[in-house]
Amino acid sequence: MTSSCFLNLSSPLPFTQTHRLSLPLSLPPKTQIKNGWDRRVLILRVKCLTKPNGDVESEAETSSSSSSASGSAGISTYSWCAGLGGIGFLETSYLTYLKLTNSDAFCPIGGGSCGDVLNSDYASVFGVPLPLIGMFAYGLVTILGIQLAGKNLPLGLDENNGRLILLGSTTSMAAASAYFLYILSTKFAGASCSYCLVSVLLSFSLLFATIKDYGLQEIQKVVGLQLCLGGLAVAILSTSYNMSQYFPISSVEIDLPFSSTEVTTESSPLTLALARHLHSAGAKMYGAFWCSHCLEQKQMFGREAAKLLDVVECFPDGYRKGTIIAKACADVGIEGFPTWVINGEVLSGELDLSELARISGFKLDDFVQSQ
Repeated sequence: MTSSCFLNLSSPLPFTQTHRLSLPLSLPPKTQIKNGWDRRVLILRVKCLTKPNGDVESEAETSSSSSSASGSAGISTYSWCAGLGGIGFLETSYLTYLKLTNSDAFCPIGGGSCGDVLNSDYASVFGVPLPLIGMFAYGLVTILGIQLAGKNLPLGLDENNGRLILLGSTTSMAAASAYFLYILSTKFAGASCSYCLVSVLLSFSLLFATIKDYGLQEIQKVVGLQLCLGGLAVAILSTSYNMSQYFPISSVEIDLPFSSTEVTTESSPLTLALARHLHSAGAKMYGAFWCSHCLEQKQMFGREAAKLLDVVECFPDGYRKGTIIAKACADVGIEGFPTWVINGEVLSGELDLSELARISGFKLDDFVQSQ
Protein backbone atom coordinates (compact mmCIF):
# COMPACT_ATOMS: atom_id res chain seq x y z
CA MET A 1 0.00 0.00 0.00
CA THR A 2 1.44 3.42 -0.99
CA SER A 3 0.12 6.85 -0.16
CA SER A 4 1.33 10.31 -1.28
CA CYS A 5 1.01 13.56 0.62
CA PHE A 6 1.48 17.01 -0.92
CA LEU A 7 1.73 20.21 1.11
CA ASN A 8 1.53 23.73 -0.41
CA LEU A 9 1.90 26.57 2.07
CA SER A 10 1.46 30.27 1.25
CA SER A 11 2.94 32.20 4.16
CA PRO A 12 4.38 35.68 4.76
CA LEU A 13 7.26 34.25 6.86
CA PRO A 14 9.53 37.31 6.99
CA PHE A 15 13.27 36.74 7.31
CA THR A 16 13.30 37.95 10.91
CA GLN A 17 10.51 35.75 12.13
CA THR A 18 10.40 32.00 12.57
CA HIS A 19 7.14 30.07 12.59
CA ARG A 20 6.86 26.60 14.04
CA LEU A 21 4.00 24.84 12.35
CA SER A 22 2.34 21.73 13.72
CA LEU A 23 0.34 19.83 11.13
CA PRO A 24 -2.05 16.94 11.53
CA LEU A 25 -1.04 13.56 10.15
CA SER A 26 -3.59 13.76 7.33
CA LEU A 27 -3.71 16.94 5.29
CA PRO A 28 -5.78 17.87 2.32
CA PRO A 29 -3.94 17.59 -0.94
CA LYS A 30 -3.31 21.33 -0.99
CA THR A 31 -3.60 23.75 1.92
CA GLN A 32 -3.06 27.51 1.71
CA ILE A 33 -2.50 29.80 4.71
CA LYS A 34 -2.86 33.50 4.09
CA ASN A 35 -2.60 36.68 6.11
CA GLY A 36 -2.13 40.39 5.43
CA TRP A 37 1.65 40.46 5.36
CA ASP A 38 3.76 40.64 2.24
CA ARG A 39 2.90 37.55 0.41
CA ARG A 40 5.62 34.94 0.03
CA VAL A 41 4.96 31.44 -1.18
CA LEU A 42 6.55 28.38 0.37
CA ILE A 43 5.81 25.11 -1.30
CA LEU A 44 6.56 21.91 0.53
CA ARG A 45 6.19 18.79 -1.49
CA VAL A 46 6.29 15.68 0.65
CA LYS A 47 5.95 12.19 -0.69
CA CYS A 48 5.22 9.49 1.87
CA LEU A 49 5.63 5.85 0.96
CA THR A 50 4.29 3.23 3.27
CA LYS A 51 4.37 -0.52 2.97
CA PRO A 52 3.01 -3.15 5.28
CA ASN A 53 5.63 -4.19 7.92
CA GLY A 54 5.61 -7.77 6.74
CA ASP A 55 6.58 -6.79 3.19
CA VAL A 56 9.45 -4.59 4.41
CA GLU A 57 10.84 -7.30 6.67
CA SER A 58 10.52 -9.90 3.93
CA GLU A 59 12.34 -7.66 1.47
CA ALA A 60 15.16 -7.01 3.98
CA GLU A 61 15.57 -10.70 4.69
CA THR A 62 15.67 -11.47 0.97
CA SER A 63 18.27 -8.76 0.37
CA SER A 64 20.42 -9.99 3.27
CA SER A 65 20.19 -13.60 2.13
CA SER A 66 21.08 -12.63 -1.44
CA SER A 67 24.08 -10.62 -0.25
CA SER A 68 25.32 -13.53 1.88
CA ALA A 69 24.97 -16.00 -0.98
CA SER A 70 26.81 -13.86 -3.52
CA GLY A 71 29.35 -12.18 -1.24
CA SER A 72 32.65 -13.31 0.15
CA ALA A 73 30.99 -16.09 2.15
CA GLY A 74 29.11 -17.48 -0.82
CA ILE A 75 29.42 -19.50 -3.98
CA SER A 76 32.29 -17.43 -5.41
CA THR A 77 34.65 -18.39 -2.59
CA TYR A 78 33.71 -22.07 -2.78
CA SER A 79 34.15 -22.06 -6.55
CA TRP A 80 37.66 -20.63 -6.14
CA CYS A 81 38.50 -23.39 -3.68
CA ALA A 82 37.13 -26.04 -6.02
CA GLY A 83 39.07 -24.65 -8.99
CA LEU A 84 42.41 -24.24 -7.18
CA GLY A 85 41.97 -27.61 -5.51
CA GLY A 86 41.36 -29.21 -8.90
CA ILE A 87 44.61 -27.78 -10.27
CA GLY A 88 46.50 -29.07 -7.26
CA PHE A 89 44.87 -32.47 -7.61
CA LEU A 90 46.03 -32.77 -11.23
CA GLU A 91 49.58 -31.71 -10.35
CA THR A 92 49.94 -34.11 -7.41
CA SER A 93 48.36 -36.94 -9.44
CA TYR A 94 51.11 -36.51 -12.03
CA LEU A 95 53.81 -36.44 -9.33
CA THR A 96 52.30 -39.52 -7.65
CA TYR A 97 52.47 -41.39 -10.94
CA LEU A 98 56.13 -40.42 -11.32
CA LYS A 99 56.91 -41.46 -7.75
CA LEU A 100 55.20 -44.84 -7.96
CA THR A 101 56.71 -45.68 -11.36
CA ASN A 102 60.18 -44.30 -10.56
CA SER A 103 59.96 -42.10 -13.64
CA ASP A 104 61.92 -38.90 -14.20
CA ALA A 105 60.00 -35.68 -13.79
CA PHE A 106 59.91 -33.11 -16.56
CA CYS A 107 61.27 -29.97 -14.91
CA PRO A 108 60.71 -26.81 -17.01
CA ILE A 109 62.84 -24.77 -14.58
CA GLY A 110 65.87 -26.04 -12.73
CA GLY A 111 66.94 -28.92 -14.99
CA GLY A 112 67.17 -32.13 -12.98
CA SER A 113 66.54 -30.45 -9.63
CA CYS A 114 62.91 -31.58 -9.59
CA GLY A 115 63.94 -35.23 -9.79
CA ASP A 116 66.49 -34.77 -7.02
CA VAL A 117 63.83 -33.39 -4.70
CA LEU A 118 61.15 -35.94 -5.63
CA ASN A 119 63.55 -38.85 -5.11
CA SER A 120 64.94 -37.61 -1.81
CA ASP A 121 64.06 -38.78 1.70
CA TYR A 122 61.92 -35.67 2.09
CA ALA A 123 59.48 -36.81 -0.61
CA SER A 124 57.93 -39.42 1.73
CA VAL A 125 56.15 -39.16 5.06
CA PHE A 126 56.44 -42.37 7.09
CA GLY A 127 56.93 -44.27 3.85
CA VAL A 128 53.91 -42.72 2.10
CA PRO A 129 54.80 -40.64 -0.99
CA LEU A 130 54.25 -36.96 -0.26
CA PRO A 131 52.54 -36.35 -3.65
CA LEU A 132 49.98 -39.04 -2.77
CA ILE A 133 49.15 -37.21 0.48
CA GLY A 134 48.89 -33.96 -1.47
CA MET A 135 46.58 -35.59 -4.01
CA PHE A 136 44.24 -36.66 -1.21
CA ALA A 137 44.32 -33.20 0.39
CA TYR A 138 43.63 -31.32 -2.85
CA GLY A 139 40.92 -33.82 -3.74
CA LEU A 140 39.21 -33.24 -0.38
CA VAL A 141 39.29 -29.46 -0.87
CA THR A 142 37.92 -29.79 -4.41
CA ILE A 143 35.02 -31.98 -3.31
CA LEU A 144 34.21 -29.72 -0.35
CA GLY A 145 34.25 -26.65 -2.60
CA ILE A 146 31.87 -28.25 -5.08
CA GLN A 147 29.54 -29.53 -2.36
CA LEU A 148 29.46 -26.18 -0.53
CA ALA A 149 28.84 -24.28 -3.74
CA GLY A 150 25.90 -26.55 -4.51
CA LYS A 151 24.60 -26.50 -0.91
CA ASN A 152 24.61 -30.28 -1.04
CA LEU A 153 26.90 -31.57 1.72
CA PRO A 154 27.11 -35.30 2.42
CA LEU A 155 26.72 -37.11 5.75
CA GLY A 156 24.23 -34.57 7.04
CA LEU A 157 26.83 -31.80 7.41
CA ASP A 158 25.58 -28.22 7.45
CA GLU A 159 27.37 -25.32 5.79
CA ASN A 160 29.09 -24.14 8.98
CA ASN A 161 30.69 -27.54 9.57
CA GLY A 162 31.66 -27.79 5.93
CA ARG A 163 33.35 -24.38 6.06
CA LEU A 164 35.19 -25.40 9.22
CA ILE A 165 36.51 -28.60 7.60
CA LEU A 166 37.59 -26.57 4.57
CA LEU A 167 39.41 -24.07 6.78
CA GLY A 168 41.16 -26.83 8.73
CA SER A 169 42.24 -28.59 5.54
CA THR A 170 43.67 -25.47 3.89
CA THR A 171 45.41 -24.43 7.12
CA SER A 172 47.16 -27.81 7.41
CA MET A 173 48.14 -27.72 3.74
CA ALA A 174 49.58 -24.21 3.99
CA ALA A 175 51.56 -25.08 7.14
CA ALA A 176 52.98 -28.22 5.50
CA SER A 177 53.89 -26.25 2.37
CA ALA A 178 55.64 -23.58 4.45
CA TYR A 179 57.70 -26.23 6.26
CA PHE A 180 58.59 -27.98 3.02
CA LEU A 181 59.62 -24.62 1.53
CA TYR A 182 61.98 -24.26 4.51
CA ILE A 183 63.39 -27.75 3.81
CA LEU A 184 63.81 -26.88 0.14
CA SER A 185 65.76 -23.69 0.90
CA THR A 186 68.01 -25.25 3.57
CA LYS A 187 68.56 -28.84 2.43
CA PHE A 188 68.51 -28.25 -1.34
CA ALA A 189 70.45 -25.01 -1.63
CA GLY A 190 70.69 -23.96 -5.26
CA ALA A 191 68.06 -26.47 -6.40
CA SER A 192 64.80 -25.42 -7.99
CA CYS A 193 61.58 -27.43 -7.93
CA SER A 194 58.84 -25.75 -9.96
CA TYR A 195 56.22 -28.32 -8.87
CA CYS A 196 57.00 -27.62 -5.21
CA LEU A 197 56.66 -23.86 -5.71
CA VAL A 198 53.36 -24.25 -7.57
CA SER A 199 52.01 -26.40 -4.73
CA VAL A 200 53.07 -23.77 -2.17
CA LEU A 201 51.32 -21.06 -4.19
CA LEU A 202 48.14 -23.12 -4.51
CA SER A 203 47.96 -24.06 -0.83
CA PHE A 204 48.43 -20.48 0.37
CA SER A 205 45.91 -19.19 -2.16
CA LEU A 206 43.39 -21.72 -0.83
CA LEU A 207 44.06 -20.62 2.74
CA PHE A 208 43.58 -16.92 1.92
CA ALA A 209 40.41 -17.64 -0.05
CA THR A 210 39.00 -19.62 2.87
CA ILE A 211 39.96 -17.00 5.48
CA LYS A 212 38.26 -14.37 3.30
CA ASP A 213 35.08 -16.36 3.82
CA TYR A 214 35.24 -15.57 7.54
CA GLY A 215 34.82 -12.25 9.28
CA LEU A 216 37.26 -10.93 11.86
CA GLN A 217 35.15 -12.10 14.80
CA GLU A 218 34.75 -15.59 13.32
CA ILE A 219 38.49 -15.92 12.65
CA GLN A 220 39.25 -14.99 16.26
CA LYS A 221 37.08 -17.89 17.39
CA VAL A 222 38.87 -20.50 15.26
CA VAL A 223 42.45 -19.17 15.26
CA GLY A 224 43.34 -21.56 18.10
CA LEU A 225 42.17 -24.51 15.99
CA GLN A 226 44.23 -23.24 13.05
CA LEU A 227 47.37 -23.01 15.16
CA CYS A 228 46.86 -26.54 16.50
CA LEU A 229 46.31 -28.04 13.04
CA GLY A 230 49.24 -26.16 11.53
CA GLY A 231 51.53 -27.20 14.38
CA LEU A 232 50.37 -30.81 14.08
CA ALA A 233 51.15 -30.87 10.34
CA VAL A 234 54.67 -29.51 10.92
CA ALA A 235 55.27 -31.92 13.82
CA ILE A 236 54.29 -34.93 11.68
CA LEU A 237 56.61 -33.89 8.86
CA SER A 238 59.47 -33.11 11.22
CA THR A 239 59.13 -36.45 13.02
CA SER A 240 59.04 -38.35 9.74
CA TYR A 241 62.11 -36.57 8.35
CA ASN A 242 64.06 -37.12 11.56
CA MET A 243 63.22 -40.84 11.54
CA SER A 244 64.18 -41.20 7.89
CA GLN A 245 67.81 -40.68 8.81
CA TYR A 246 67.83 -43.81 10.99
CA PHE A 247 67.03 -46.54 8.49
CA PRO A 248 65.88 -46.61 4.85
CA ILE A 249 62.09 -46.54 4.70
CA SER A 250 61.45 -47.14 1.02
CA SER A 251 60.92 -50.62 -0.29
CA VAL A 252 63.51 -50.01 -3.05
CA GLU A 253 66.17 -49.47 -0.37
CA ILE A 254 65.87 -52.87 1.29
CA ASP A 255 68.89 -54.32 -0.53
CA LEU A 256 71.68 -51.78 -0.94
CA PRO A 257 75.30 -52.63 -1.70
CA PHE A 258 77.86 -50.44 -0.01
CA SER A 259 78.95 -47.38 -1.97
CA SER A 260 81.11 -44.46 -0.94
CA THR A 261 79.71 -40.95 -1.02
CA GLU A 262 81.51 -38.04 -2.62
CA VAL A 263 81.83 -34.65 -0.95
CA THR A 264 81.70 -31.89 -3.55
CA THR A 265 81.98 -28.67 -1.51
CA GLU A 266 85.20 -26.81 -0.84
CA SER A 267 86.66 -26.53 2.66
CA SER A 268 87.36 -23.21 4.34
CA PRO A 269 90.23 -22.40 6.73
CA LEU A 270 87.73 -22.59 9.58
CA THR A 271 86.41 -26.06 8.69
CA LEU A 272 89.96 -27.35 8.18
CA ALA A 273 91.04 -26.05 11.59
CA LEU A 274 87.92 -27.44 13.28
CA ALA A 275 88.34 -30.85 11.62
CA ARG A 276 91.95 -31.05 12.84
CA HIS A 277 90.83 -30.10 16.35
CA LEU A 278 88.06 -32.74 16.36
CA HIS A 279 90.53 -35.38 15.19
CA SER A 280 93.05 -34.49 17.91
CA ALA A 281 90.27 -34.52 20.52
CA GLY A 282 89.26 -38.06 19.53
CA ALA A 283 85.79 -37.04 18.29
CA LYS A 284 84.04 -39.59 16.08
CA MET A 285 81.12 -39.35 13.72
CA TYR A 286 79.05 -42.53 13.26
CA GLY A 287 77.08 -42.73 10.02
CA ALA A 288 75.66 -44.89 7.23
CA PHE A 289 76.55 -44.69 3.56
CA TRP A 290 72.89 -44.30 2.54
CA CYS A 291 72.18 -41.53 5.08
CA SER A 292 71.63 -38.18 3.34
CA HIS A 293 72.07 -36.31 6.63
CA CYS A 294 75.53 -37.83 7.06
CA LEU A 295 76.51 -36.60 3.62
CA GLU A 296 75.14 -33.15 4.41
CA GLN A 297 77.25 -33.08 7.58
CA LYS A 298 80.36 -33.86 5.53
CA GLN A 299 79.38 -31.29 2.91
CA MET A 300 79.30 -28.74 5.72
CA PHE A 301 83.01 -29.37 6.31
CA GLY A 302 84.00 -29.63 2.66
CA ARG A 303 86.03 -32.17 0.70
CA GLU A 304 89.46 -31.64 2.34
CA ALA A 305 88.20 -31.23 5.92
CA ALA A 306 85.88 -34.24 5.71
CA LYS A 307 88.89 -36.48 5.06
CA LEU A 308 90.35 -35.37 8.41
CA LEU A 309 87.26 -36.45 10.38
CA ASP A 310 87.08 -39.83 12.12
CA VAL A 311 83.99 -41.30 10.47
CA VAL A 312 82.77 -44.77 11.49
CA GLU A 313 80.63 -46.58 8.89
CA CYS A 314 77.90 -48.60 10.62
CA PHE A 315 77.02 -50.73 7.56
CA PRO A 316 80.34 -51.42 5.80
CA ASP A 317 78.95 -54.50 4.02
CA GLY A 318 75.85 -52.79 2.68
CA TYR A 319 72.31 -52.72 3.97
CA ARG A 320 69.61 -55.31 3.44
CA LYS A 321 66.86 -56.91 5.48
CA GLY A 322 68.32 -58.57 8.53
CA THR A 323 71.67 -56.73 8.39
CA ILE A 324 73.15 -56.18 11.85
CA ILE A 325 74.71 -52.83 12.62
CA ALA A 326 78.48 -52.81 13.16
CA LYS A 327 79.60 -53.64 16.72
CA ALA A 328 81.38 -50.30 17.14
CA CYS A 329 78.11 -48.51 16.43
CA ALA A 330 76.06 -50.90 18.57
CA ASP A 331 78.36 -50.30 21.54
CA VAL A 332 77.72 -46.57 21.32
CA GLY A 333 73.95 -47.09 21.27
CA ILE A 334 73.17 -45.37 17.98
CA GLU A 335 69.72 -43.76 17.91
CA GLY A 336 70.08 -41.92 14.62
CA PHE A 337 72.54 -40.91 11.93
CA PRO A 338 74.82 -39.10 12.11
CA THR A 339 75.82 -39.59 15.75
CA TRP A 340 78.74 -37.68 17.25
CA VAL A 341 80.76 -38.85 20.25
CA ILE A 342 82.79 -35.92 21.60
CA ASN A 343 84.50 -35.98 24.98
CA GLY A 344 82.32 -38.93 26.01
CA GLU A 345 79.09 -37.12 25.08
CA VAL A 346 76.78 -38.84 22.56
CA LEU A 347 74.94 -36.41 20.26
CA SER A 348 72.46 -37.45 17.54
CA GLY A 349 71.74 -35.54 14.35
CA GLU A 350 73.51 -32.91 12.27
CA LEU A 351 75.40 -30.33 14.33
CA ASP A 352 76.33 -26.80 13.32
CA LEU A 353 79.99 -25.86 13.16
CA SER A 354 79.57 -23.48 16.08
CA GLU A 355 77.98 -26.23 18.18
CA LEU A 356 80.76 -28.69 17.32
CA ALA A 357 83.32 -26.05 18.25
CA ARG A 358 81.63 -25.35 21.58
CA ILE A 359 81.27 -29.01 22.59
CA SER A 360 84.82 -29.91 21.58
CA GLY A 361 86.38 -26.82 23.17
CA PHE A 362 87.54 -25.23 19.92
CA LYS A 363 88.16 -21.50 20.46
CA LEU A 364 86.18 -20.11 17.59
CA ASP A 365 86.69 -16.46 18.57
CA ASP A 366 90.45 -16.93 18.84
CA PHE A 367 90.54 -18.45 15.37
CA VAL A 368 88.52 -15.59 13.87
CA GLN A 369 90.80 -13.00 15.48
CA SER A 370 93.91 -14.76 14.20
CA GLN A 371 92.74 -14.60 10.61
